[in-house]
Amino acid sequence: MTDSLKYKRVLLKLSGEMLAGDKGFGLDPTVIAKFADEVVEVLELGAQLGLVIGGGNIFRGMNAGERGIERASGDYMGMLGTVINALAFQAMLEHRGVDTRVMSAIEMRQVCEPYIRRRAVRHLEKKRVVIFAAGTGNPYFTTDTAASLRAMEIGADVLIKGTKVDAIYDRDPMKDKDAVPYPAVSFKEVLQKGLKVMDAAAISMCMENSLPIVVFNVGVAGNLRKVVTGETVGTTVS
Repeated sequence: MTDSLKYKRVLLKLSGEMLAGDKGFGLDPTVIAKFADEVVEVLELGAQLGLVIGGGNIFRGMNAGERGIERASGDYMGMLGTVINALAFQAMLEHRGVDTRVMSAIEMRQVCEPYIRRRAVRHLEKKRVVIFAAGTGNPYFTTDTAASLRAMEIGADVLIKGTKVDAIYDRDPMKDKDAVPYPAVSFKEVLQKGLKVMDAAAISMCMENSLPIVVFNVGVAGNLRKVVTGETVGTTVS
């Protein structure tokens, strides 16, 4: 079935907020189950899949200062939130019979493996899903940057970002109904126009290493499969 794939090795980035569903906070098991079903569908095509999940549904380090918490401490708290999300997603996948490994940039051997690049690649080669948790292990870096970094390290063919909107727009489509979607856009345009795709460090890293990014609505059933098989979905940044 791998002949039908445009991208064989994929890094999927999901925000923590996506796992909260309509609740906006915490974890919604029905939403996670739906995403897990989408992942299973892609694995059955022969794709190798890594995931980076944010922690914004539990704690956002960038907002820590408003609560009297130092930014670095807040970022570490956010990293721990990503581990909670990773373990929840792992449980859903393993309930569906999918071998899954959580690898953390911060060592916590009782609950997950430490991140080692060669081991991660070996897991992927053995058709295991690898969920990369705790960002880069460093404060002041977003999970977008962590996703770009891990995508490079594992030799991913594409970085795909699942969002609540169906493409990249010239303006916020939630606020402006006349916002125009881009079917494709260059890295330079994203940086120059300040388009809200990923943070500048993540975009720059992908640009320097010629790694395409696809931004799409992960909430629509079948969209993940369409992306990896090369159907036109969302916006491609290259």
